[in-house]
Amino acid sequence: MAGWYELTKTESGNFRFVLKAGNAQTILTSETYDSKSAAENGIASVQTNSPLAERYEEKTSSSGQPYFTLKAGNHQVIGTSQMYSSVEACRSGIESVKANGPSSNIKENF
Repeated sequence: MAGWYELTKTESGNFRFVLKAGNAQTILTSETYDSKSAAENGIASVQTNSPLAERYEEKTSSSGQPYFTLKAGNHQVIGTSQMYSSVEACRSGIESVKANGPSSNIKENF
């Protein structure tokens, strides 16, 4: 099963999306957006940028766990991964976002 985006509305009325892999695991989380259309633009940016290796930045959290961010062409972060147990697992997460990011399947959950 292919991945999909889940678009939700927060309690404060903002919007956020997550990218899910085919197994329903969240593999990328967006920032919050003021409007649904801004969140949809964020999804479109992930769809465009996720296949491009140069758009990923591997990082290490203050607790020493690896994670990554996905950036747009203007270097703005458009999504952040979960924390991983190893660099190898983090890199597998990047590959999953590359594979699932181009999905056009968007599920609204609000």
